Amino acid sequence: MHTNNTTTPSTPPTKGNFWMFFIPSILGLFLFMAPISYDGNLTIPVAVLAKTLQAALDSSLIGIVTFIIASMALASVACAIKTPPFIANSHFLTGLFKPSPLWLAVRVIGGIAVTMTYFQVGPEAIWEENTGGLVLDGLLPTLFSVFIFAGLLLPLLLNFGLLELFGTLLSKIMRPLFNLPGRSAIDCMASWLGDGSVGILLTSKQYESKFYTQREAAVVGTTFSAVSITFSLVVIAQVELEHLFLPFYGAICLAGFVAAVIIPRLPPLSRKKDTFIDGTKPNHDANAIPQGHSTFSWGMDLALHKAGQVTSFKKVISEGVKNAVDMVFGVLPVVMGLGTIALVIAEYTSVFAILGKPFVPYLELLAIPEAAAASQTIVVGFADMFIPAILAASIDSELTRFVIAAMSVTQLIYMSEVGALLLGSKIPVNIGELFVIFILRTLITLPVIAGVAHLIF
Repeated sequence: MHTNNTTTPSTPPTKGNFWMFFIPSILGLFLFMAPISYDGNLTIPVAVLAKTLQAALDSSLIGIVTFIIASMALASVACAIKTPPFIANSHFLTGLFKPSPLWLAVRVIGGIAVTMTYFQVGPEAIWEENTGGLVLDGLLPTLFSVFIFAGLLLPLLLNFGLLELFGTLLSKIMRPLFNLPGRSAIDCMASWLGDGSVGILLTSKQYESKFYTQREAAVVGTTFSAVSITFSLVVIAQVELEHLFLPFYGAICLAGFVAAVIIPRLPPLSRKKDTFIDGTKPNHDANAIPQGHSTFSWGMDLALHKAGQVTSFKKVISEGVKNAVDMVFGVLPVVMGLGTIALVIAEYTSVFAILGKPFVPYLELLAIPEAAAASQTIVVGFADMFIPAILAASIDSELTRFVIAAMSVTQLIYMSEVGALLLGSKIPVNIGELFVIFILRTLITLPVIAGVAHLIF
């Protein structure tokens, strides 16, 4: 466990510390943040590595994922009945194989759902291409490969002082605007350029290491795990408005910014405790910049001090491997379980259509054509971010399709990935709170997006 980032560097930084900070940090920045063109799309190197792995494993990948999820369900049930000593004696393995009763149930549901989907047995509602099939074939192979590389390479961002430097430099912006530490800007960038799942992993790891309080972790996880540029392109293509990508992405960024300023100041996020994971309180005075230091020189001092604490690369590599294992074996079953349930509800019941009814007057007030059809797509985004765009494709009005596509991206919380990842992580939010945040995000971002849409059309 690290202490909070308030430790004062006691030893003067050495030349060796500088390279220990500089090389891994530059590598980490490049891998997680450098926008590169790949297959004609803008993406980041980690995503390219993930795609390469996905292509290499190709047809066997779905079988591997099925095996992992099913065996995790069986192993967790076995451990709940009787825990073998080698698991009981390892903090890491206990965390992996002994979830709470609720998560054990989700894991078992994930195991059953993945087996039925893979072998296409049992009720078709569970395994067809819009429910379990969508999660297993469409989402999990991508998550599997992203998790492996993001998990292995995250220590480059976390362990060598990069966050200490950026945290100090950006605290002047992040504190007044969002009441968050400066280092949260890195989580946001990694999500925005790369993948929301990377941002949540980063946030969860920092919360566990006492860099974020409960409130800060919940805010960053639900507000700053922005949707990647790549995914936004997929959504706008689905509603056949690719030629409007720039105003579309502009509307998303503007609406996301407005939501990030307002929503953390409302319940449930405003009610979260400002204490660390172990209940201790942060010491904000210690974050002040000492006399004789500029923001940059103090940030550099903290960064070099952090880099100097790395004594063996073996330890860093083993931490990366643990990250990857934790995500692949711990999070995939949750995504399968919760994602399938949410999609079955969306596909086979009118729950989301009924929940969308109250939005009709709101959409009419904002002068959105075909408000009744649009209202059904609003709440369904809670199940999966891609469903609103699929449903919107049949709506005639371009303005309405534009609004639905942009809104589905700014809603941010959807159970087939981000929601399931948040619930599966240590970040202190429950499913009820996620639904409230989802509705708040919808209410606050809709007028902004509608405003932009009326300017374009």
